[in-house]
Formats: sequence, C-alpha cells, structure tokens
Amino acid sequence: MSSPRPTEIKLHKTARVLEIAFDDGARFELPCEYLRVYSPSAEVRGHSPGQETLQVGKEEVNIDAIEPVGQYAVTLRFDDGHDTGIYNWSLLYALGENRELNWQHYLDELAAAGHERKGTPE
Repeated sequence: MSSPRPTEIKLHKTARVLEIAFDDGARFELPCEYLRVYSPSAEVRGHSPGQETLQVGKEEVNIDAIEPVGQYAVTLRFDDGHDTGIYNWSLLYALGENRELNWQHYLDELAAAGHERKGTPE
C-alpha cells in the first residue's frame, strides 16, 4: 500500500496557512510558521541528530512560492529567504497528523532556550 498523496494544496496567504488534502480523505491546515520551523533542510535539522537549530522569530513568516519536486514532493520558498528542504508527501502528512504534539515540542524548546514567541499561539 502506498502512502497518501495530495489531491489539493492551497496557500491561504492572508492567514499564512497551507491547506493540504490527501487522497485518503485527510485534510490539514498547516501554519507557515509551523512548516518553517519544521523545515527538513540541513539548515534547520542539521546533518545528524543533535545538530538541529532552533528557529526563532518566525511568527510572521509566509510562503512566497510552492514548487513541485517531481511527483513526490514540493519545495516551499519562504519570505524570510529560506528555500531549502524538500517536503515530501509523507513528511507533510506526518506534520499534519502530529501538529499538536510537534507544536507543543517547539514551544517547549523555545521556553527552554529562553525565547518567548511573539503573537498568538497556534
């Protein structure tokens, strides 16, 4: 059985949310900030475990462009200049399924590092 594939990807620029629907019926609304701080790029994730870089100050980030990568992924080009990292369908699905847990982890990491997130919580 193959993993779910998107049937629709829609950027709501004003709300700064990427809406993605999958062929299994799942639909997720993923804030741009969330996608940015969980970028799969080496700049964010590092090259091996323990090399992650906590992303701060991304509350107002938006997506400027969504570019397909073959039939398996997209690259998201953010308005803060970040444009590396390939978001494959499995990653986007996992980010949707685990949004609440991931978001709380991010907030905990910010607090542990002494950073306070500006704006309203997601």
